[in-house]
Amino acid sequence: MSERVLRLAIPAGSLQDATITLFRKAGYNLSPERRSYYLSVDDPEIACTLIRAQEIPRYVQDGLMDAGLTGLDWIMENDASVVEVCELAYSKATRRPARWVLAVPEGSEIESVRDLEGKRVATEVVNITKKYLEERGVHAATVEFSWGATEAKPPELADAIVDVTETGSSLRANKLRIVDTLLESTPRLIASHQAWSDPWKRRKIEDMALMLSGALAADGKVGLMLNVRRGDLDGVLAILPALKNPTISSLADAEWVAINTIVDERVVREIVPRLKQAGAQGIVEYPLNKIIE
Repeated sequence: MSERVLRLAIPAGSLQDATITLFRKAGYNLSPERRSYYLSVDDPEIACTLIRAQEIPRYVQDGLMDAGLTGLDWIMENDASVVEVCELAYSKATRRPARWVLAVPEGSEIESVRDLEGKRVATEVVNITKKYLEERGVHAATVEFSWGATEAKPPELADAIVDVTETGSSLRANKLRIVDTLLESTPRLIASHQAWSDPWKRRKIEDMALMLSGALAADGKVGLMLNVRRGDLDGVLAILPALKNPTISSLADAEWVAINTIVDERVVREIVPRLKQAGAQGIVEYPLNKIIE
């Protein structure tokens, strides 16, 4: 009989708070335990452990964890053989992917990757960087692991760096310019092949993926309910930027219908006055926890 506990790795560090928030929106009440690497969860069939995102792919690959959340970058850096269950772009409010870029000092003579022959490159993603250089025919560059503050190493300690950025502001602040982008990375829910082949664990992981994706889909969106005369219906529908076609229901008064739809929260303040002017009444805005398609 299968072990009825799913061992789940939650990324510690920069993704930790965002991951816990996403799980709570999805209906899983995760709570960090004081001075512990374990999280309590209101599901006795899930055991959560805080692990650095960089290490999660390896522990999942080896079956020490059944599933976990980590970045595509760390899956590639570890060359991990795992099942990528789904993409969950929740790391920042902007939903921008993390970009691993090749950067050099503003005054550097390095203009392209081929100029790195015989140069020193500092990075946390050594394997990704070496593969990138090899694919482009650069064989004599030295790639060394950086323990942090990578952007501060050029020009004294490195000729170039491969570092992660979302907006490039930190690189510009350190007088660095981007030469190329190696990889764009977003968080992924991954599973071990052993867990994926276990029917109970696979169903548990698939259910989790559905709820997490639903919570993410609802982020930044709200529901709108309103009533409108049939004669004004076309004008009101023309204003609504629906997720899909809105639901239209008949009311007791045959002259009126009810509309239920989903819109981006940021447009509500713009469209509600227009809906009112177009004849809508009884307009209600309500929050959404999940959108399951």
